[in-house]
Amino acid sequence: MNFIRIPTLKSAEAFGEHIQRLGIDLRFERQISQGDASPLRASLHCNGMTIGNRWAVQPMEGWDGTRTGGISDSMLRRWRRFGESGAKLIWGGEAMAVGPDGRANPNQLILNRENHPGIAHLREQLIQAHLERYGQTHDLVIGFQLTHSGRFCRPNDQKRGEPRVAFRHPLLDKKFNVTSDGHVFTDSELKTLVDDYVRAAKLAKEIGADFVDIKHCHGYLLHEFLAAHTRPGPYGGLLQNRTRLLREIVAGIRAEAPGLGIGVRLSAFDTCPFKPNPALAEPGKLGPGMPEDFCLPYQYGFGLNSQNPLEYDLTETVQLLTLLERMGINLVNLSAGSPYYCPHIQRPAIYPPSDGYQPPEDPLVGVARQINVVKQLKAKFPQLIIVGSAYSYLQEYLPHVAEYYVKHDHVDLVGLGRSILSYPSILADATTTGRLDNRKICRTFSDCTTAPRNGLRSGCYPLDDFYKVSEDAQRLREVKKGKNP
Repeated sequence: MNFIRIPTLKSAEAFGEHIQRLGIDLRFERQISQGDASPLRASLHCNGMTIGNRWAVQPMEGWDGTRTGGISDSMLRRWRRFGESGAKLIWGGEAMAVGPDGRANPNQLILNRENHPGIAHLREQLIQAHLERYGQTHDLVIGFQLTHSGRFCRPNDQKRGEPRVAFRHPLLDKKFNVTSDGHVFTDSELKTLVDDYVRAAKLAKEIGADFVDIKHCHGYLLHEFLAAHTRPGPYGGLLQNRTRLLREIVAGIRAEAPGLGIGVRLSAFDTCPFKPNPALAEPGKLGPGMPEDFCLPYQYGFGLNSQNPLEYDLTETVQLLTLLERMGINLVNLSAGSPYYCPHIQRPAIYPPSDGYQPPEDPLVGVARQINVVKQLKAKFPQLIIVGSAYSYLQEYLPHVAEYYVKHDHVDLVGLGRSILSYPSILADATTTGRLDNRKICRTFSDCTTAPRNGLRSGCYPLDDFYKVSEDAQRLREVKKGKNP
């Protein structure tokens, strides 16, 4: 499938014409507003805190900590660049495992007492970098993302999964080496897991985090529990049971770390797993994505139609957001799907990672899908502070689209992930000069995903000189020649 690439659209008019040809609903401003006139520079208030503008840095792991879950020089550089981005909301920095067994890779941060000083130093350096560039930090809000990687755990060896799951999945078990019920968390083990989250949250508060994110996205453990329709007992079946773990963690944090803010990053919808279609593969390339063979009703997802898991259904998503609102949690970051089994849904890109597939749809379709789901949910929950995702693929037109949706109250903050790696100040530049440096814009080459999938550090190898000249760059080139020329 040949898609029109964003850099070939040389004007806002051409971008608009392309959107019309695709037949999607994606709005944008023709001109980027600057200075105080920009809606992206407006502040907002949340739980007694002032967030100084309308863009956020999403959690961006580098797979580059120490083997004991501590910090490294490259990690410190990345956190300083988060501070230099100008974003006034730092959502998580990067995912921090609540225990050694919950890591997605052997170099993931662990938020424990041993690593307390190093993580505190990360936060301090981010604040210092922001102060040096922008002159003030009173309106800078920093949260830590707490996670257990569940099905995707690889705590000891990049090549060996050690999955722990909420339930047996007929399609994902084989893919992620779940071979027996012994991989399923028992109810008693979940009590210990709650204690791990609470302990990590207490440390986050000591370090100075403004809030913690109880991560419920991308197929990681707590997101998987939202889909535990087939699990028996108090943590499965009805949505009330499938949210029990969330409620127990929140209650524990409020008892042990009173005053600490709580947010939730949520995959608002999902789909069934996808795989490359070998029948349509071009020479030297992965095939386009196609759904795995599934049976109906499909009982293994959250935010999808069980009679057609290729369609989203926000019924339970609305119920969950209603629950969060009743619990006094009003800071929500919305994403979708999982990078491990449906990357085109979660992270639209023109170039797939090595474990993915060619996009089965124009990536702008995926961008519009996420943006419009956020729009729908924001209309239902005007009191929630909602961060939106999936903006990086917009490239030159990222500020144009971001400004429109913030200006019209369809989203509160625009979350930036991949684009921050290559161009931390993309929205700071856009709202200051009205122009972008095209040499720095993320082109969704997916090297930041292909690298960690092959045991290397995650970073922007095509555009960031730090990674471009690293030892890992040569190894990545060899990987791509062998797996995805």
